[in-house]
Amino acid sequence: MRIRIRRSSKKARPGHPRKLAFLMAGGGTGGHVIPAIAVARELRRRGHRPFFIGTREGLESKLVPPENFPIEYIEIGGLKGVGWRRTLRTLWQLPLAVGKAAGLIRRYQAVAVFSMGGYVAGPATLAAGLLGKPVVLMEPNAMPGLVNRWIGRIARRALLSFPEAGRFFPPGRIEMTGLPVRAEFFALAKKPRQQKLTVLVTGGSRGSRRLNEAGRASWPLFQQSRFPVRWIHQTGSQAFTEMAAAFQASGLEGLVAVFIEDMPKAFAEADVVVCRSGAGTVAELAAAGRPSILVPFPYAADQHQLRNAEAMARAGAARLILDQELTGEELFHTIAEMASAPGLLERMAEAARQFARPGAAQRAAEALEETARSGRMKKS
Repeated sequence: MRIRIRRSSKKARPGHPRKLAFLMAGGGTGGHVIPAIAVARELRRRGHRPFFIGTREGLESKLVPPENFPIEYIEIGGLKGVGWRRTLRTLWQLPLAVGKAAGLIRRYQAVAVFSMGGYVAGPATLAAGLLGKPVVLMEPNAMPGLVNRWIGRIARRALLSFPEAGRFFPPGRIEMTGLPVRAEFFALAKKPRQQKLTVLVTGGSRGSRRLNEAGRASWPLFQQSRFPVRWIHQTGSQAFTEMAAAFQASGLEGLVAVFIEDMPKAFAEADVVVCRSGAGTVAELAAAGRPSILVPFPYAADQHQLRNAEAMARAGAARLILDQELTGEELFHTIAEMASAPGLLERMAEAARQFARPGAAQRAAEALEETARSGRMKKS
């Protein structure tokens, strides 16, 4: 299997097609929508006309309109792990959704489809196949999602973050581009060791009960051992009041917050990050070059968070602790061991940076332009 690694240039190549329409497919969660928006911004900067397909229930209905991209809605649900009633409903919705997507491709005169995967991408990519429109997919996980695995057979390009995902796609169509990540993460300098180790714990915007409970249980162990630590913990709204009171009583230095607005700043302060292992989080860790303790969400589809964490752990960039094994004692001992091994955190930081690939949005836009150009050349 040949995997090409290409770096993006910010300037478009001379002679690339202009003012073309591209369908952006991928919705439901931020992991699907946010990278697609980053690629759409780059397409618009190049003079093109990206538009989105989504559902009114998905996060795309909240995130896309403020960006001033057109969005069209279809009715479609998931097929994996949803129960037989939801599965039958989705199968009934699918032909109508494919037909509507095909009509939108014709109306907007879309020349190619960009897929981030997820159930919303299914009808759009099926419609693209029926109409002979090229598909470029971006797969940010080590274990590709169901839709991207299906359409990988017909996609012109598969833009990946992990080499492990390459086995699911045809050789010769694979590129390691990474996932669009804010430039602020790439700009972070290496973190010199201080007397106190700064630990950042984040379970996402809503927090994680498992990470909250383990963090709280570890605080007395750090205090009793006189381990020099500074703690930054994003709890989410439900656990904040109780966690904040417990942290104040612990006597440790640091802060507990409902939500951290400036996550790049928090990463800049951190020596170790304790978090889940979704694709976006892993991409930010790589861009920032931060050692981590990854606790995969056990109910993620296809165990993709576990596969991401395993890939990072094999590279020496992270320690992997399974959700059911994370306790305060386990967290304390893992952090203490990482901090006490000479040079370990520095080596883990360098290993994390090996996964960093700037310019993912630019490269995705270039790939879409290239597929559009090749399609026009074949017709002429």
